[in-house]
Amino acid sequence: MATVDGRPAQYGISLKQLREVMELRGSEAVEQLRHYGGVQELCKKLYTSPTEGLSGSPKDIEHRRETFGSNTIPPKPPKTFWRLVWEALQDVTLIILEVAAIVSLLLSFIPSSSENELVHEEDKSHEWIEGLAILISVIVVVLVTAFNDYTKERQFRGLQSRIEGEHKFAVLRGGESSQIFVGEIVVGDICQVKYGDLLPADGILIQSNDLKVDESSLTGESDHVKKSELTDPMLLSGTHVMEGSGRMLVAAVGINSQAGIIFTLLGAAADQQEADAKQRKKEAKKQRKKKKGDVEEGAVGNNSHPSDHGGNNMASKQEAREGSSGPSGDAPIKEEKSGHKDKSVLQAKLTKLAIQIGYAGSTIAILTVIILITTFCIKTFVYENQPWKNEYFNYFVKFLIIGVTVLVVAVPEGLPLAVTLSLAYSVKKMMLDNNLVRHLDACETMGNATAICSDKTGTLTTNRMTVVACYVGGQHYKSIPKYDSLPPQVANLAIQAISINSAYTSRILDGDLPNEPIKQVGNKTECAMLGFVLDLKKSYQSIRDEHPEESFHRVYTFNSSRKSMSTVIAREGGGYRVFTKGASEMVLKKCAFIYGVDGKLEKFTRENQDGLVRNVIEPMACDGLRTIAVAYRDFVPGKAEINQVHYDNEPNWDDEDGIINNLTCMLIVGIEDPVRPEVPEAIRQCQKAGITVRMVTGDNVNTARSIAIKCGIVTPGMDYLIIDGKEFNRRIRDSNGEVQQHLLDQVWPKLRVLARSSPTDKYTLVKGIIDSKISDNREVVAVTGDGTNDGPALKKADVGFAMGIAGTDVAKEASDIILTDDNFSSIVKAVMWGRNVYDSIAKFLQFQLTVNIVAVIVAFFGACFIQDSPLKAVQMLWVNLIMDTLASLALATEMPTPDLLTRKPYGRTKPLISRTMMKNITGQGIYQLSVIFTLVFVGEQLFDIDSGRYRADTIPTQHFTIIFNTFVMMTLFNEINARKIHGQRNVFAGIFTNPIYYCIWIATAASQVVIVQFGGQAFSTAPLTIAQWAWCVFFGVGTLVWGQVVTTVPTSKIPKIFSWGRGHPEDISAAMGALTEDRFDADGEKKRTTGQILWIRGLTRLQTQIRVVNAFRQGVDPRLMERTNPALAAVLQRQASASLAKRLSQASSIDYADAPGATGIGERERDYLAPEVDMERLSSRSHTETAV
Repeated sequence: MATVDGRPAQYGISLKQLREVMELRGSEAVEQLRHYGGVQELCKKLYTSPTEGLSGSPKDIEHRRETFGSNTIPPKPPKTFWRLVWEALQDVTLIILEVAAIVSLLLSFIPSSSENELVHEEDKSHEWIEGLAILISVIVVVLVTAFNDYTKERQFRGLQSRIEGEHKFAVLRGGESSQIFVGEIVVGDICQVKYGDLLPADGILIQSNDLKVDESSLTGESDHVKKSELTDPMLLSGTHVMEGSGRMLVAAVGINSQAGIIFTLLGAAADQQEADAKQRKKEAKKQRKKKKGDVEEGAVGNNSHPSDHGGNNMASKQEAREGSSGPSGDAPIKEEKSGHKDKSVLQAKLTKLAIQIGYAGSTIAILTVIILITTFCIKTFVYENQPWKNEYFNYFVKFLIIGVTVLVVAVPEGLPLAVTLSLAYSVKKMMLDNNLVRHLDACETMGNATAICSDKTGTLTTNRMTVVACYVGGQHYKSIPKYDSLPPQVANLAIQAISINSAYTSRILDGDLPNEPIKQVGNKTECAMLGFVLDLKKSYQSIRDEHPEESFHRVYTFNSSRKSMSTVIAREGGGYRVFTKGASEMVLKKCAFIYGVDGKLEKFTRENQDGLVRNVIEPMACDGLRTIAVAYRDFVPGKAEINQVHYDNEPNWDDEDGIINNLTCMLIVGIEDPVRPEVPEAIRQCQKAGITVRMVTGDNVNTARSIAIKCGIVTPGMDYLIIDGKEFNRRIRDSNGEVQQHLLDQVWPKLRVLARSSPTDKYTLVKGIIDSKISDNREVVAVTGDGTNDGPALKKADVGFAMGIAGTDVAKEASDIILTDDNFSSIVKAVMWGRNVYDSIAKFLQFQLTVNIVAVIVAFFGACFIQDSPLKAVQMLWVNLIMDTLASLALATEMPTPDLLTRKPYGRTKPLISRTMMKNITGQGIYQLSVIFTLVFVGEQLFDIDSGRYRADTIPTQHFTIIFNTFVMMTLFNEINARKIHGQRNVFAGIFTNPIYYCIWIATAASQVVIVQFGGQAFSTAPLTIAQWAWCVFFGVGTLVWGQVVTTVPTSKIPKIFSWGRGHPEDISAAMGALTEDRFDADGEKKRTTGQILWIRGLTRLQTQIRVVNAFRQGVDPRLMERTNPALAAVLQRQASASLAKRLSQASSIDYADAPGATGIGERERDYLAPEVDMERLSSRSHTETAV
C-alpha cells in the first residue's frame, strides 16, 4: 500500500465528497457530518489531529496540494500588448485623424485636372508626405499609450501580489500555532479563527466560542450568522468573523471552495459572455430599428441587456459608465456608484476642468473649420470665379485635419498620463515609507487632508505593552511585586484567571537571539498580562495545558460594547467558575466583593468603589496607564459561600447580564504603552502643515489626556476639548436621540480627544466633520483603525488607514492605505507624498494649459487672418501628444520636499488652478502669443527671408519654421518655470535631484534640433542658420526672464474669479454625473449627440487610462446571471438558499423582487433571482482599486 510520510496515500474521503459537504448549511450540514461520523472522524479520514494539526512535513503538504488543490485562484491572464494597442486606437479623436490622414494620402495620388500641370505635379510629389507623417504620429501616440498601459498593468499586478502576500493566517502545525501565507493552507489544516479574520478557505468548526460570521458577501444578508458545532458548523472563505473565536478543519481550498467555484465559473464564462454580449448588442440594434415607434417594446429591449461587455466583468461596467457605446441602464449605474466612495477631491476637480476645456476646445475647433472652409470658398469661387477641381477636395480634408488637430491640442492629452505616472510613481515610493496603497486615489486625497482622527494604541504608542503597576490584596504596588509577598489564594486565582481568560493565540515567545527582547504574539493587552504572570515567575502555559480550550463551557469574547471578556470553566469539586477581565470602570461596576488586606474577602460598596477609583485607578490613568480589572464568580450546586451562587438547574448562560454580575475583584493592573519617540515631532509637522490631529480611543479620559499631552495633540494655552463617548453623544443628539449636524458643528472644531468611544462614535465624528459646511474649504478627513468595527469609519473617511501589524483583515479590506509599521509618522509621509502628487499634476496643468492656449489661439487666428495655421498639423501633434507626454513624465516624477509641509492643505473646494497659476498661465500666454504673432506678421522683415503667408505651394519655409521652433523653445523653457507653482523665484532649485527631468528636457531639445534641420516635408520645416537658431533660443530664454516679471505681480491683487476649478463637491459631482452617466429618453434610447461623443471620448481618458487595472478584477452582475450563465446562477442560488430558507421574510422577498437588478427580467426569472453577491468582499484577496 502506497504511503506518504508514514501514512496511507489514499484519504478516507474524496475531493468530490468534501465539495458536496461544503455546499450544505445548518441542520443539513450537521446531518451529513453525522453520516461521516462527525468532525473528529473527518479529521481521521484526512489524517490530521484536531488539537495538533498537520505534522507540517513538506511531503505531506505537497501530497495534499496535489490531491485537493492549492489555496490560490489563478488570475485572469493580462491583456496582451497588441490588445492594448487596439484599445488605444479606439479613441475617437485619433480615429478622425487617421481617417483624414488616409483620405489626404489617397487624394495626393489622384491626378490633377489643372491646366498648369507642371507646377501642380511638383506640389503633388510632396503632398503625400504630410498624410503619412500624421499617420506615423498617430501610430507613435498609440504605441506610447499602449506601452504605458502595459507597464501600468504589470506594476499594479505586482502591487496586488504584494497586498496578497501580506495576508497570513494562524494554523496549527506540529502542535504549534504559526502564521502562514494563506496560499500555503491545505485541506486538513487546523485554522485558528478569531474576531476580525477574513476566512481564507472553507472549513468545518471543531470548537467555537461565541462565534458570529458576516456572510453577506455570499448570501447578500447583513445579519451576522451564529456558528456552532451543533447548529451550523460550516465556515466559508471570503466571509468575515465579527465576534468570537474557534478552530476549524480546512475542507476546501482555492478553486474548490465556495468562493473559488464562483471565480472559476466567472473565468470560464468570461470569453463566452463577451461573445454573448456582442451578439445581444447586434440583436438590440436590430430591435431598436424595428421597434423605434413602440415606446414600451423599446424600453424592454434596452433593459434586457443593461451592461455593455458582459455582466460579469467589472471593467466592462466601468467602461459602460465612461461613455462606451453600448446601452447601460440607469439602475446598474446608481448601484455601482452607491457601492463606492465619492470621487476623490482631485478627480472631481479634474473632471470639471475637463468638461470646461472640452466645450471650449470643441467650439474653437468647429469655428476654425467653418472659417477656413468659408474663406476658401469665398476667395476661390466668388472672387476668383474658379470652376470646381478635384484637388479642392484635398483642401477641405486639410481644413478638417487642422480643425481636429485644434481639438486634439485643446484636450490635454498628457494630463491622464501625468496623473497616472505621478500616482504610480508615488505609490511605488510610498511602499518604502511603509504605506501600502490599496486605492490609488487615496494617495492624492491624503495631500488635501485637513484632519486626522487617529487611534492611540499602536499608532501613537509603541504597542509593546507591559504591566508596571498593580493593586492586589489591598496594596497598591508601583512596580511588579514578588509572588511570595502576595496573598497566596488571591495570587493563585489571579494567575489562573489571566492564563485561562485570554485568547490562546496570545503568547509570549523568546527572541530569536539570546539578547533580543521577548516577542508578543496576538493581543498586546493580553500579552502584557501574560508577561505579568511570567514576571511573577509562574508559567501560564502549564495552566493552559490543564484547561485546554475544548474544556471551556462558555466564552463571552471581547467586543466594543462589552469592553470585557469572560470564560466559564468547570470548577474543581463541581459547579462552574466565571473569569472576567476588562476595562476597570466596566468590571468594577459589576463587582460586589473584593479581596482586601491579607486576602480577606470584603464587600465592595459604592463608597469603596469611589475610593478605589480616586486613589488607585485615576493616579494610574494620569500616568498614562491603561487599567484592567480581573474578577471571578463561582456557581456551585451545593452550599454556597457569601460570594458564590447556588443553583439547582443549569444557569441560563444566554443571560449574560445575570451571569457577569456580583463578581469578586482580585486584581487591577496598570499597563504602560509608551508613546513612540518619533510621534511628537510628526504631530508637530502635521500642525505646522495645517492638519488637526484628533485622538479617538477606547481608553478612559485620564489615560487619553496623559498620552495626548505627551504626543503634543494638546498643548498649554490651546483652546481644546477632551470628552468621553457618553458626553459626546449628550452634546450632539437632540431630545429624540438623533444626531444633529448643527450640534456636532459646535463640538468638533475644538475636540482633540474622544475617550471611551465606541466605533459608532468614531463613525459619527468622521461623518460629521466631512459633512460640515462651517469651514470655507470643507474638511478632508483621514482615519486610522485596526478593529473590525472600525470598518464603517474607515470606509466613510476620505482616506482610511488600517494597521498592517495590529489590524484585522476586515479593517484592511475597508481601508485605502495599510500602514505596514503601524506608525503615525508614516501618515505624515503619506501627506507629503499626497501633496507632491497634487502639486505634480498642478505643475503639469500650468505647463500644458499654457501650451494648449497658445497653440489653439495661434491656429484659430491663423485660420481667420492668413487662411492657414502657422503651426502645421504634424507640428502640433509633436508639441501636444509627444512632447507633453515626455513633459508629464518629467514633471510627475519630482521628489517631495519638506517645504510641502509648511503650507496649509487645499481642502475640498479650493480651486484646482490657483490665482498664482492662472497669473503664470496668462502671463506666459501673453508673452508667447506676442512673440509668435510678431513673427507671423513681420518675421520675414526681421530675418530678411521669404514670407510663409498666403503661399499656394506646400514647400516648407524658413519663416514658418522659425515660428514653430520659437514656439517649441518657449515651451521648453516654460517647462522649467512650471516646476514652481507657489510663486517661488528660484525655478532651478532642486532641478538636478530629478535625473528623469533633465534627461527628458535635453532629449526633447535634441529631438527638436533633428526635426527642424532634417524634418523637411514630413514636419513642414526648412533648415535654419545658426543666427536664426540663436534668436529662437533667445525668445525661449525670454520666458524665464518674463517669468520673474510675472512673479513680481502680487497675487492678492488678482480677483478670485480668475482661479479655475473652484466649486463645492456637490456641484462637481453633478457635473461629473453629466460626464460619466449615459442619459436616456422615455423609450430607453440614449440621448447623446455626435459632438458630445467626440469630446467625451477624448476627455474621459483621465478615467479610462486606468481601465487596464480594472480589467483583471473580475466581478459579477446578478442581473445577467440567469440569462448568460445559468451554471453560475445555480451556484449562487445554492450559496443563498439555506440562509434564505431560514430567515427570508415575505417583506425581504418583495425587496429582492423589486431590486434594481430585477429590471427587465421576466416574472418567472425574477422569482429565482439570487440575492446580490458582493464580489469585492467575497474575494479573500485584497484588490488594488483605482478610482482615478
